[in-house]
Parts: sequence; structure tokens; C-alpha cells
Amino acid sequence: MWFFAILIVLALGGIALVAAGRGAPLADVYDDRPDATVPATGPLRAEDLRRVRFSLALRGYRMSEVDALLDRLAGELEKAPGQPEHGEEPTA
Repeated sequence: MWFFAILIVLALGGIALVAAGRGAPLADVYDDRPDATVPATGPLRAEDLRRVRFSLALRGYRMSEVDALLDRLAGELEKAPGQPEHGEEPTA
């Protein structure tokens, strides 16, 4: 009886070590999120905000609320006077 109890404890310890990454290495991380469609540098345009799509996640944000905010921001950017074109430097 004691032999089986010790064997079970050792087996559970081995499983815990593998789960913690102490055993064979785990597979490489695969990022399945879409690439961001906004330019990394320079000013944002209304068109840039309209193309943004966020990846889905468990317990994430409500897509309709995010889309509504992005549409509102895009509309305000279109109304802004002197909005620079994509790639242009903003004027001071």
C-alpha cells in the first residue's frame, strides 16, 4: 500500500515538473492575432481607424462598443481642420 502511495506521489511530481517546463521544451508560441493595420509611425488618419480590427478573446471587450468609438474618432479626425495626409508631417 505504501509503495503505491509513493509511486503516485512521484508520478504527480513528474507531471508537475513537465507542466512547469522542467521537462522537454514546450512548442514555440504561435501568435494567431492579426497584425495591426495602423501605421506604427506618423499621424493617424480617419481611414486608419476605420480599418482597425481587434482579435477576439475570452472576456474581451464588446466589439460593437469598440467599433462605435473607432467610428466616432474617425469622424472627428475627418472634421479636424488641417488634417495631414498619411505620410505627411503635421504642421505646427
